[in-house]
Amino acid sequence: MKPLLIKRHIPADSSLALAGTTLLALLVAFILAGLLFIPFGANPLAAFTSLFDEAFGSLRGFAQTLVQATPLILIAQATIVIWRGGLGYIGFEGCFLVGAAAASWVALGGTPQGMAIMLPVWAFWPVVMIAAFAAGGVWAGMVGFLRVRFGGNDVLISLMANYVAAFLIQYLVSGPMRAVGDLPQTPRLPMESWLGFILPGTRAHVGLLIALVCSVFVWALIRKTPMGYEIIVSGLNPKAARYGGINVIRRQMLAVFLGGGMAALAGLCAVLGVQHRLMDGLAGGVGFVGVVVALLARLNPLIVIPTAILYGGLEVGGSAMQRESGLPTSVIFILESLVVLLILAGDILRYYRINWPTRTEQALIDPVTESKS
Repeated sequence: MKPLLIKRHIPADSSLALAGTTLLALLVAFILAGLLFIPFGANPLAAFTSLFDEAFGSLRGFAQTLVQATPLILIAQATIVIWRGGLGYIGFEGCFLVGAAAASWVALGGTPQGMAIMLPVWAFWPVVMIAAFAAGGVWAGMVGFLRVRFGGNDVLISLMANYVAAFLIQYLVSGPMRAVGDLPQTPRLPMESWLGFILPGTRAHVGLLIALVCSVFVWALIRKTPMGYEIIVSGLNPKAARYGGINVIRRQMLAVFLGGGMAALAGLCAVLGVQHRLMDGLAGGVGFVGVVVALLARLNPLIVIPTAILYGGLEVGGSAMQRESGLPTSVIFILESLVVLLILAGDILRYYRINWPTRTEQALIDPVTESKS
């Protein structure tokens, strides 16, 4: 019996091959999810139509999709930089939260909940972005330092640091930064500190432009600069990098600082562009979803953008699909999980090809089948 899969001599890494496997995975995911609609008496075609119509069928819906995609782009780019440097850092939720806290503290300048002075408009934006970026960079840098200097487990330490950041936010919104009232949250941030809107009549804000600039920066860093090359080599083979004269510790710490800073900018976009106040439960798991987006994009900085928009569209359209078809929330989560799993599993087709029977083989098989019958 011939094997079903045959290993390729050269992996299929062309853009056409990657796009083909991704589209095939999406098609199979929607077909499998559609089968789950049948027991509930829902029409899969109508449900999926409502999903895409809500997420991409109108300016308002597409703008909301872009809002959902903005922090995912930033965290995915942060994942690319740090993981290319050889660290398995997954503490982006913590960077997101400390960046949001730093941005809120600067925005509330001149109030009891913020910094001592209120900055003029011309100084506010540089200061708030530097503060958020530095807060996230230092937060991730502490984990990176333990990893590169003492050999600590960066995966475990960064995961636990997420909980520390969450408890820190709980302390701030319940104590020194709490607004007058019963809810654990800060006062509403001044309108002068809000990110401007880029699409009239929608909630799409300037944070999207920040995410796109960071995407171009990461692409240029990884593909076009000696520094990016040194980061990649340090991640692939630290011993060879040291032999080649690369300061591995410095390059890995730089990668961690840059990644933590970009994840913190996602927190800035959340408080200055969407929520307009710091509150408990602000992140909602976005740090882990951003890692998934980076994996789906195969750590490619440019492919991250459409991938994040697709995932943001699933988040936005999933709610509409649930309302229209009466499906339980679990079906929406199953659809998102199937998309992730099948796209990642589609990498098998990059390294193996399906061994379809040829016409000659089929002609030999048919007579044998007929004689047995």
